[in-house]
Amino acid sequence: MRRAVWVMLVFFAWLEAGISDRQIANLFILGFEGGKLTPQSLIVRDICARGLGGVILFKKNVSNPRQLRALTGQLSQCPHRPLIAVDQEGGTVRRIRFGQAYPRASQVARMGTQAARGIYERMAGELQDLGINYNLAPVADLDIEPRNYIIHKLGRSYGADPKTVIAYNTVFIRAMHHHHVLTALKHFPGHGSSLGDTHRGFVDVTQQWHKAELRPFFNQRADSVMVAHVVNESLSEPGRPASLSPRAIRALRRGNPGVVVITDDLQMGAIRKHYSTKETIRLALKAGDDLLLFGNQLSRKDKVNTAQLIAIVRALIAEDPGIEQAVRRANRHIARMRRRIRLFDGRANPRPVKKPSPRHHPAHEPTHFSQDDGVNF
Repeated sequence: MRRAVWVMLVFFAWLEAGISDRQIANLFILGFEGGKLTPQSLIVRDICARGLGGVILFKKNVSNPRQLRALTGQLSQCPHRPLIAVDQEGGTVRRIRFGQAYPRASQVARMGTQAARGIYERMAGELQDLGINYNLAPVADLDIEPRNYIIHKLGRSYGADPKTVIAYNTVFIRAMHHHHVLTALKHFPGHGSSLGDTHRGFVDVTQQWHKAELRPFFNQRADSVMVAHVVNESLSEPGRPASLSPRAIRALRRGNPGVVVITDDLQMGAIRKHYSTKETIRLALKAGDDLLLFGNQLSRKDKVNTAQLIAIVRALIAEDPGIEQAVRRANRHIARMRRRIRLFDGRANPRPVKKPSPRHHPAHEPTHFSQDDGVNF
């Protein structure tokens, strides 16, 4: 306890000094290539020397349990332990595909909350055992548009009723917390009514969006909320994606004031085709986003590294002192979230892990993957 208090005092004293490169780097989560690292690997040096806030893993980074444990161990060797994130919802959207398969949300909702607890306890235990501390799930979108592909057709929602979605989201979050894994409700302010895919380009949900879609995101158990790149002029400025909208982020914080705000992948077509990297970062920080996600996955020519991102933010601070305040604010929010799993002293709070049950549930998904795992949902 004394050590934790001391570390917190040091951290907040650090915040009051001039903005450091490490404070800037702490705001970013990056994807990277490969499944085997050395101390000389760029991503390891970015974490150890520059203080990169986190990484996101895709199928290309994962092959088997032994390899993944070694990878997360290499990523966690520095005193500053990064957020190690995956999209592990169950069903089609799961980056870790060995071991037990997990059903999609629409199937879990038909089983009941008691069955859901067992499913998500096993999932959370597996993630903890593999060294994952941040699951970019669960989906809080409502299943209200039968023509919607990205949510409805993939079975990623627990249903059309906000109360049902909140109930299953809460079961999911509790299970992850039991195993010291952080979570992210997604995709604020609601992707369930959309008719397009933000991976490819501009998506406007203004006409078909319903206010009820907001309710699942105001869950006080949430560690973070992922903001989508949909345009919703009921909440945001005309033509501005919610992820880059001060109005949208203010609406989110009114309903969930303590939550960390993480962007969806800022290299998706909805952003990349309309904004430069520098303008994207400027708008995201001015909007109130805390964690900025660059998957380095969707466009080879647009890949970024930590040094480039630090330089961009330094240039933005020189142009607009308000950016420095945004960096400070985001660091405070991230610090509070990291405290939940004690990520200040280089290790997560240990807890014995129950191995996932080998029993196969009849509703589990087959292990094949029908679409490109290069997409960060």
